[in-house]
Amino acid sequence: MRRLLVTGLLLLMAAGCSEPPNKEIDQAQTALDIARNAGADKYATDEYNAAAAALQKARAAVDQRDYRQALNYAIDSRQRSQDAINQAADGKARAQRAADDLIAFVSKRALEVQGRIKNAEAAHVPPKDLRDLRTVLTEAQTGLQEARAQIGGGNYEKATTSLVAVREKLDAAVRTMENLPQRPGRKKTKP
Repeated sequence: MRRLLVTGLLLLMAAGCSEPPNKEIDQAQTALDIARNAGADKYATDEYNAAAAALQKARAAVDQRDYRQALNYAIDSRQRSQDAINQAADGKARAQRAADDLIAFVSKRALEVQGRIKNAEAAHVPPKDLRDLRTVLTEAQTGLQEARAQIGGGNYEKATTSLVAVREKLDAAVRTMENLPQRPGRKKTKP
């Protein structure tokens, strides 16, 4: 009787693994797609890549008719995709905070350059010496507007890249302004 029970149990287990785990593989693919749409490929790269690799191994195991291993890989892929989704949300929030901090810094720097240009005008710096600096300021303001739009669209990486370039131009403008020759103001003569 015991032999029959053990044999029946083994046959039942073997029957359970005699077909490919298509449902689990489909669930893993759906979870991976959701993770990619959540930005996991950018903000949780390691976990996302591990999920994609596990899904690929699941499909390879099906091709080799190792359905039990395929099931394990599919379940692993689905779990890693869920982890990637969670990590992506955290990564995206960090990227947004970093972009917001950078836009605040660059905005402050642009105001500083604008103030220095006004001070240079008041100190009678020749307009031709300020022309390039005004151009940098105009480009910086345009860059800030574009970065704000990119942040609004959730493209924090592109916004950060463009803001770093704007910051470098503004920093160079500040260094240039520190070396501008200044003319003394003209004394007013009494009539």
